[in-house]
Amino acid sequence: MSKSVEARINRRQTLQTIGLGLIAGLPLLAAGTRAEANSDITFDELYGKVSVLGLEFSEKVKQLNGKEIAMRGFMAPPLKAEAQFFVLTEIPMSICPFCSTDSDWPDNIVVVYLGEKQTFTQPSQTIEVRGKLEMGSWTDPETGFVSLLRIRQAEYDTV
Repeated sequence: MSKSVEARINRRQTLQTIGLGLIAGLPLLAAGTRAEANSDITFDELYGKVSVLGLEFSEKVKQLNGKEIAMRGFMAPPLKAEAQFFVLTEIPMSICPFCSTDSDWPDNIVVVYLGEKQTFTQPSQTIEVRGKLEMGSWTDPETGFVSLLRIRQAEYDTV
């Protein structure tokens, strides 16, 4: 196993531990709980390999690009109470990742663009997002947020 892959796995395990510890004041969540999917794609299926050149999308992502998909995860706390986008994460996060410069992002995130602005759910609540998957680097002209994966014209429900 390469050092970069090993470092990524160690970082993910640390983030899971920290993330679960941070939500202690929120509704109970079993230790190690992840958004297991009865959905079209999971966080473990997003990337095919990690190399010195960075992350490479999996064949599944390439096949689903431009198609309607369902994906389960957790909503990172948004910048505003009502917005038209949020970040879907593999593990629950209790703090806004945009509000802390030293906060380390998990590698597996997907930006979700909703059809319309709405109020959001608790970060400890598993949600299922449905919308069109879009891959490739893109910078949001309004926020400057750079994303590799997006789900557009999305809707979500708690599960």
